[in-house]
Amino acid sequence: MSMGQSSPDPRRPAAASDLSAFRGNRLLAALPAAVLRELTPHLRQITLERGRVVFEPGDDVETTHLPAGPAIISLVLVTRDGREVEAASIGREGAAGGIVSAGNKPAYARAVVQVAGPAMAIATEVLEAAKRRHPEISDLFSRYADSLLAQVMQSVLCNALHPVEQRACRWLLSTHDRAESNVIRLTQQALAEMLGVQRTTVSGVAKALEHRGLIRQHHGHVEILDRDGLEEACCECYRAVEDHFAVLLPEVAED
Repeated sequence: MSMGQSSPDPRRPAAASDLSAFRGNRLLAALPAAVLRELTPHLRQITLERGRVVFEPGDDVETTHLPAGPAIISLVLVTRDGREVEAASIGREGAAGGIVSAGNKPAYARAVVQVAGPAMAIATEVLEAAKRRHPEISDLFSRYADSLLAQVMQSVLCNALHPVEQRACRWLLSTHDRAESNVIRLTQQALAEMLGVQRTTVSGVAKALEHRGLIRQHHGHVEILDRDGLEEACCECYRAVEDHFAVLLPEVAED
């Protein structure tokens, strides 16, 4: 699921004749060409910068973001005292916003860009109107909503029962699936925030994985050296979510 990164004008709609612009997001790419052409004038190519907050809890999600390339948006829950933990991540296989329909669409979690990259943006009301006209869009997004819920539920189990090293491996594998290469733009602090642990804890885990030859750490980057070994070190949660996604959305999961 690799697509090249670009830096398009965020105000410019994608060319109606060039559907290749949407192949970076596999949810859009799974739509019939005629439906995608109808949506094209409403889609904007944008660049998501790391750390950008897409929406906050309680916000009406007026814009749906569909990451492409290596871009990843994290859905983060924030406690009263400011602590954060990731509930789910969204890459080129999905969308942040526009998943459920009808009425106001208040966000429950904070959506923040964890890995920078290109994306498509569309007004949520335009997308939902298209769902009403085209059952295939509604069906696709409903199946994606189910797979995203599965990811959230599996994260609850994983955070409660599995050690930090296995949870870190799960996060690295999921991020590697969406990356352009074996090198992931990721700091230890960012990974610590996503896992809800101290940076020193992540530092120890990263050193252990590096010592076993699974990863190599760079400044602000992690290089995956042994993908199979990383899967062996991971808990069952990564594969459970991937298998469920492949059953629900085979046309999106396929490379």
